Amino acid sequence: MRIQRKIILLILCCVLTLSVSLAVNAQPQSGNLDVTLLVSGLDGGSGSTIGPDGALYIPENDTGRISRVDPVTGDVTMFASGLPQVITDNGVGGIMDLAFMNDTAYALVTLVGEDVGGTDVAGIYRIDDEGSFTVIADIGQYSIDNPPEPNFFVPSGAQYSMAVYGSDFQVADGQHNRVLRVTLDGDISEVIAFDNVVPTGLEVSASSSTIYMTEAGPVPHLAENGKVMAFEPGSSATEIASGARLLVDVEYGCCGTLYALAQGEFSEGNAEGSPADPNTGSMVKVNADGTFSVLVDGLNQPTSFETIGNTAYVITLNGEIWKIDGVSA
Repeated sequence: MRIQRKIILLILCCVLTLSVSLAVNAQPQSGNLDVTLLVSGLDGGSGSTIGPDGALYIPENDTGRISRVDPVTGDVTMFASGLPQVITDNGVGGIMDLAFMNDTAYALVTLVGEDVGGTDVAGIYRIDDEGSFTVIADIGQYSIDNPPEPNFFVPSGAQYSMAVYGSDFQVADGQHNRVLRVTLDGDISEVIAFDNVVPTGLEVSASSSTIYMTEAGPVPHLAENGKVMAFEPGSSATEIASGARLLVDVEYGCCGTLYALAQGEFSEGNAEGSPADPNTGSMVKVNADGTFSVLVDGLNQPTSFETIGNTAYVITLNGEIWKIDGVSA
């Protein structure tokens, strides 16, 4: 077990940690947007999605639970429970992201297999009802059987995000530096591979076949390595914008505007795998010239966000959801 935990610590230089932050939160700042705290007290915060009912669905990886959040009132109700929980001391793994397909929810679970001291499957789980689920794809075993060419520390990988693409899923692996295609029948294949860029968030354009992806970049997550990329299956990736530190997610908003989420400054001397410094995260807009414009800064270690109309919802490492009204092109 000690060796396995050392392996986990080593991979954290390549993937965003989801350990609980002990930092004191500050109010995020924006020049012309209304930023308010919608929810606090969730048991961790990693990925997110919008369900067919228009509500937010948030994985609480500390407890293996998925919660439904009313985007207007902030009311939180149980959607699913009993999924694999985090097994590491620093909080990485368990449920990392969610997606709906044909009104059915699917959860991406990572770093829970035997190679890291666990007993569960790292892969995609179909949510059958509140207390039951079915594994439809064993991504961990695929990754062990089909290792990437670049160096890696965890054989089963560290899958960070998922997105629906047609009738399949796209899954970004921040440790194996690649994006995988996963079908509902459990077939898995590599879509595109990268050098050590640390793929994180994914977004699929509703009007085209383009997939957008954020890159956090290797430690120390310099701004020039924080990028939004675009690609289609079978093609190489093209840089859309760069210049924000430790990018973790990308989303389309109102009027076709593309936004990204940066976790923020990573100070020299921080331990490998540490989150960004407290209260240094930001939500940015992607400009046509390949730069970013900061819309909100001072976010405390954000991990994921969603947009509904002119409102953005930012999920943070310590289980908060911040509502940002007035987001527009």
